[in-house]
Amino acid sequence: MDFNGKRILLGVTGGIAAYKAAELARRLIGCGARVKVVMTRSAQEFVGPLTFAALTGEKVATAMFGPDSDPLEHVALGQEVDAIVVAPATANFIGKVAGGIGDDLLTTIMLAATRPVLICPAMNAEMWANPVVQGNLARLKGRGLLVMEPAAGSLACGAVGLGRLPEADLIVEAAARLLCVPDLAGRQVLVTAGPTHEDFDPVRFLTNRSSGKQGYALAKVAWRRGADVTLVSGPTNLPAPYGVKCVAVRSARDMQAMVKAHFPEVDVLLMAAAVGDYRPTQVEVRKIKRAHEEMAFHLTANPDILKQVAAMKSGQIVVGFAAETHDLEAEARRKMREKHLDLIVANDVNRPDSGFQVDTNEVTLIPRVGDAVPLPLLSKEEVAAKILDQVVALLESRDGDHAKDA
Repeated sequence: MDFNGKRILLGVTGGIAAYKAAELARRLIGCGARVKVVMTRSAQEFVGPLTFAALTGEKVATAMFGPDSDPLEHVALGQEVDAIVVAPATANFIGKVAGGIGDDLLTTIMLAATRPVLICPAMNAEMWANPVVQGNLARLKGRGLLVMEPAAGSLACGAVGLGRLPEADLIVEAAARLLCVPDLAGRQVLVTAGPTHEDFDPVRFLTNRSSGKQGYALAKVAWRRGADVTLVSGPTNLPAPYGVKCVAVRSARDMQAMVKAHFPEVDVLLMAAAVGDYRPTQVEVRKIKRAHEEMAFHLTANPDILKQVAAMKSGQIVVGFAAETHDLEAEARRKMREKHLDLIVANDVNRPDSGFQVDTNEVTLIPRVGDAVPLPLLSKEEVAAKILDQVVALLESRDGDHAKDA
């Protein structure tokens, strides 16, 4: 994530999780953001302003009145930044903002704010479950504020349940949604990722080298840009992207069922998974024992998921991926024609720094109509952004065609 040049107001309220806001400030700065911290009086009982001043290099705002305060700060701070993040947000703070109360600097800033807001609640599990708190949160969501669900686990009071402040990296990911142009807002996006596993017996399977990183990057970036995202993933070691609905599958036929179930409801399919072309014809119920110098297995072709769903299109944009070792563009164009795709992403997997199990990719974007767009070596999130730029253009063209027909 690149927050370079972005200005973020970090509000810290008076919960025990206030100490975690220091790590959050550090992470935001590490992504390139400029961070201005505003602390409530109660927050200062847990962490001193000097901690945040040292981390951010900026004076911490703590009060509306006093010799070091600016009389117009309560208006300017919520309007001159790019986003506002409140972490932790106590039940008291949430109730005040929901009720339109401005009785300190931070709540007054919230009343005058014109920038997008992320609220990160942290509190006792029973407080979180209280219907009044949930009603207040619903009011904030209804006003367009983004509210993170707290994490589950051990709480400071000794209880176990929902109420922990989410980890800093997840809050940073949620903040990224506030800072991206929401050009996929209202769109339903389906992404597939990872390999498939095709069993020989209970302990062995046929697979490939896909790590799932490119598909997960697509799901992350699509969510940041406002989409509702469903990720159908084969087996990987990657954490589920924040905000994304994840569906775990194992085999090609499992993935086929899930993609077909979700496809009719989406606007875009990004088929980044490396689906196995074949599976063992017979799966043994017991482990196959070593008995001979050579063994032969029969393989059966797996379903061509991409070809099947592309044939079901009723206005959806379908994007395929071609991992090739030779004749890159020619093979990708053949695949696009045979499967009736709108866009195909071709990458040469011979390169050690591109393709499987690395964090970078060098791809060529080939639309059904128009010239190929070769990209330099980029991070997989940067590649995802470039692919989604093309998808947005295709969606806008489709919507324009529909408007003409209406």
